[in-house]
Amino acid sequence: MQPDPLTATFSALADPTRRAILARLATGEATVTELAKPFDMSLPGVSKHLKVLQRAGLVVQGRDAQWRPCRIEAARLHDVADWVEQYRQLWDERFDRLDAFLREVQQEGPHDDRIDP
Repeated sequence: MQPDPLTATFSALADPTRRAILARLATGEATVTELAKPFDMSLPGVSKHLKVLQRAGLVVQGRDAQWRPCRIEAARLHDVADWVEQYRQLWDERFDRLDAFLREVQQEGPHDDRIDP
């Protein structure tokens, strides 16, 4: 059974090497050899990471003569951003309520809740 696209995307993004590859591809197309340069990893190792990114829909590999440049596919990242946005709105609302509560408490002034014997 194939995971849903969001699960596949998060799974692909869970690895720091794959995130670094995406960061590099965000600056423009690159070959597997170019992508492998900053890593202490074989070309087949980088290719395995690229396959995970491709299955998640985050990277596409084209064909230009003998070159197979890779490029980032941003649509899946938009799906992640949309999903995260729901939770950002939730936390913004909660922080707004906390701010309102703190302002209310500050306006009431100090409370001395100690009970004198």
